[in-house]
Amino acid sequence: MDNWLEQVTAFLPDGNGYFWVIFLIAFSESLPLIGLLVPGSTLIVLAGFLVVHGKASLLPLISVSATGALLGDMLSFWLGLRYGSIFLRLQVFQKHHRLVSLSESFFVDHGGKSIFFARFLGPIRGITPFIAGLSGMTRRPFLIYAVISAILWGICYPGLGFFGGSSWQNAQSLSGRFGLLILLLLGLTVFHYWVKKRIK
Repeated sequence: MDNWLEQVTAFLPDGNGYFWVIFLIAFSESLPLIGLLVPGSTLIVLAGFLVVHGKASLLPLISVSATGALLGDMLSFWLGLRYGSIFLRLQVFQKHHRLVSLSESFFVDHGGKSIFFARFLGPIRGITPFIAGLSGMTRRPFLIYAVISAILWGICYPGLGFFGGSSWQNAQSLSGRFGLLILLLLGLTVFHYWVKKRIK
């Protein structure tokens, strides 16, 4: 085991304390603006990588990651629904006006699908559910997209680390390829939306 890996493993708590750390990472990455400060996807990939090296088990890691992601999305949605207009007047939101505008445009163009794709797109991950709540999206469609995306995220990112467990470089390479796949799917979705608008 590499020295850096030994140091990381020694620093992390054991048992339930470790899973609470994972939960908080997945949860906080899903919150508006706070998610910008938390490299959650990278840390969850690392957690999957550490499973191969004896830190925790994969299935509980997947469950905790998906649960944290879903609850974070739900809180972000609720904040937008109840306090969205107040939050947007805060200085910290004004400072990230371009990000908010990008998320608004993404949501307006793609509706529920934006909740799914935003889960895999770092900069707008936390703000898009907030915008969905602010825009008055109904709860049931939001929950459907949020649950599906959280489960897939909770499986994929620990899985990338686990299956790339022979080396951290290999895990990073798999994560990069997965990111390109998501961008390709997003590009096809955007192209399909553009074609439908042109036909109309």
